[in-house]
Amino acid sequence: MLVSKVFLIFICLFCVQDNEPFLVWSGANKLSWNDFKGAPKMDEAAVANTASGITFRYSVTKTDKDEVVGFTTEVFAHFYPEKSWYKKERATTHILGHEQTHFNITELFARKFRYRISKLNISNSIKQELKILYKTINAELAVMQKKYDSETDFSRNKEAQATWDVFMRSELEKFSKYALN
Repeated sequence: MLVSKVFLIFICLFCVQDNEPFLVWSGANKLSWNDFKGAPKMDEAAVANTASGITFRYSVTKTDKDEVVGFTTEVFAHFYPEKSWYKKERATTHILGHEQTHFNITELFARKFRYRISKLNISNSIKQELKILYKTINAELAVMQKKYDSETDFSRNKEAQATWDVFMRSELEKFSKYALN
């Protein structure tokens, strides 16, 4: 039986060039202000901006009759330093923690994506299923990022921020089986 592989790569949220630097989410390494290398947007009220997204690639193994017999995937939560920025004169450790939680939310949805992929069955429609799942995960990620900023008032509501920090630790633990490290 002749087997061939098809490789595809998808990157979410940002048009990222192949040579653009990124950091992969790690529970052992937290963001620091040194990771934010983009030019601050002085005309915006925001003190900082975290550019993060889910990178996804897969390969499909097919027989010589074009029947799908297997697939593999890789899913990463990435932080893009050159698209992330902060205003030095207003930056605090509290705001850095808020930005870290944005990156943690991206990691949570990368784990949820890996979980949902693990439930898929091999079929000739696997490519379409993966693409639909990827689109769905990104939509859910965007909703949670907006909800987070809304409920914490962009970090200004410290009580809500503390609640979100506890919630995120719990959610990351719940999906710890689907972490890379």
